[in-house]
Amino acid sequence: MQKPSRVMIFGRPGSGKSTLAVKLHELTQIPLYHLDQYFYLPQWQERPYEDFLSIQQSLVDKDAWIIDGNCLDTLAMRYARADVILYFKLPRWICLARVFKRFFKNNRKDPLAQGCKETVKFKLLNYMWNFEKKVEEPLDRLEELYPLKSLLVINCSADIKKIEEHFNVSLR
Repeated sequence: MQKPSRVMIFGRPGSGKSTLAVKLHELTQIPLYHLDQYFYLPQWQERPYEDFLSIQQSLVDKDAWIIDGNCLDTLAMRYARADVILYFKLPRWICLARVFKRFFKNNRKDPLAQGCKETVKFKLLNYMWNFEKKVEEPLDRLEELYPLKSLLVINCSADIKKIEEHFNVSLR
């Protein structure tokens, strides 16, 4: 099996997707892009949406990438071009604990957007808590549209083995 060169990673905040993205990038040397770095301007101001779309389109048009991020409005843009899709679907309580741990311990593995500091706001917690409801319908449509895509659902840490086998790497 040929190693994937375009990897889409998304899932509930706090699920470990950015940490995995960094590690996968280090092991494969596939260029890594964190969508939050393009979506946000300093002090968590949102970039104009058309600019964000243009930036994201230029990323997915590249030959190789790991794109880590959750912009649900543009799932289809990334999904259509991805060789493999990693959906981090860990339980809410684990993700909630990790969000607070990251905030208090300042142990984030991926860089934040320039001029942004780690924060926990109600908007983030609400988004995290309701993520599955928001992504279920669009993801079902994408699975129907692209039945041959490799979608790996990560429900627990033991599922990391799926990624290791797919990429022929050791993530532990």
